[in-house]
Amino acid sequence: MDRTEPRRAGVTEPAFAAAAVAARDGYGRLLALLAAADGDLAAAEDALGDALERALLTWPERGVPANPEAWLLTVARNRQRDRWKSAEARHTEALDVAGLERTRAVAVLDDVDPDAVPDKRLELMLVCAHPAISRAVRTPLMLNTVLGFTAAQIAGAFSVPTATMATRLVRAKRRIKEVRLPFRIPDRSHLPDRMTALLEAVYGAYAIEWSTASSDPRPLPPEALQLAEILAALVPEDPEVRGLAALVLLSAARAPARRDDGGGFVPLDRQDPRRWDATLIERAHAHLRAAHARGSVGRFQLEAAIQAVHCARRPGDRTDWAALKPLHEGLHRLAPSQGSAVALAAVVGETDGPAAGLALLDEAAEETRRFQPAWATRAHLLARLGRREDAVAAYEKAITLTHDVAERDFLLARRSAVAESPAARRKP
Repeated sequence: MDRTEPRRAGVTEPAFAAAAVAARDGYGRLLALLAAADGDLAAAEDALGDALERALLTWPERGVPANPEAWLLTVARNRQRDRWKSAEARHTEALDVAGLERTRAVAVLDDVDPDAVPDKRLELMLVCAHPAISRAVRTPLMLNTVLGFTAAQIAGAFSVPTATMATRLVRAKRRIKEVRLPFRIPDRSHLPDRMTALLEAVYGAYAIEWSTASSDPRPLPPEALQLAEILAALVPEDPEVRGLAALVLLSAARAPARRDDGGGFVPLDRQDPRRWDATLIERAHAHLRAAHARGSVGRFQLEAAIQAVHCARRPGDRTDWAALKPLHEGLHRLAPSQGSAVALAAVVGETDGPAAGLALLDEAAEETRRFQPAWATRAHLLARLGRREDAVAAYEKAITLTHDVAERDFLLARRSAVAESPAARRKP
């Protein structure tokens, strides 16, 4: 039958969509289960890739299975069995006692429900954070193998060429196999040494997904939300773990208000608080209270506190910029970055006037020259100062750096408003 035949569309599209969801939401879980058998991440990725290819070929014909992730796990596991039995594997892999346990490991997987073992992802993340792995690649490796981001997405977040990041990831995966790093939760005495990389990975997933939403966005990666809560349960006494959980929850709570009914982008200070998820906000506050009780302040706690101030706004109220200013100042002192510099400039532009905000942006101009939020903020401040031509140029630069279609449309509208109606600009 011709695959392009119209009457197949109703069958093919749901099958492809189901495969995409399974790959997107279950990739880290499945990869952790597959790689745990022998520590070979690259081979596990190959096996899972083959399973996804099989799904695209068979699900349109036979229908989507009741449990797509379990189906993928079974097919990928069979691919592993074939590899382990192959003549190539017998002749090229060194004999080791641990290898004799593979059959037992696979037998255990026969009864595994991939939805019931979220900690397997945490085990894989801790493997990626092992001291034998270069510190510089630990977080990118977690983002790639557990949370499913591409080398290009991670390279963009770390401001390095895609080819460079891809090479680092390949070498790190090879290292895991060579050293035969164990897939297990380490003794709690070793957790602090690896916790920083874990938190950075969860935060990185949150930041990448939040800043690159598509026209059909997935507001936050399920793994980031789930792993933040898992880490908080594992080490509830760590205030920064609690702070990160609160930060991710507060961001997730605002996700429904990021788009209007027509799909248009809505800036945070214009969002309708009635569309925010009160349950997620309350869970976040519980984490913040627990973090505050520990008596120390860290980066993620400050970021969560900033989000909590935004989420405290009631319908019809203005953002409490005065409360936000000291929090942003503290964050930029404690953990200076492109993002903290631009956010502080934006807040100062509201509390002390656009000229003061623009002065702070100028101080960070060299580091933020390719940072989209810096140009969008600059354009807004220039427009408030009445510098129409400079504002239009800044908007144009921000637009070229924007990947979100809805946000690009929003910036185009703002640019047009400044260019065509200078008298309607906001006065300083």
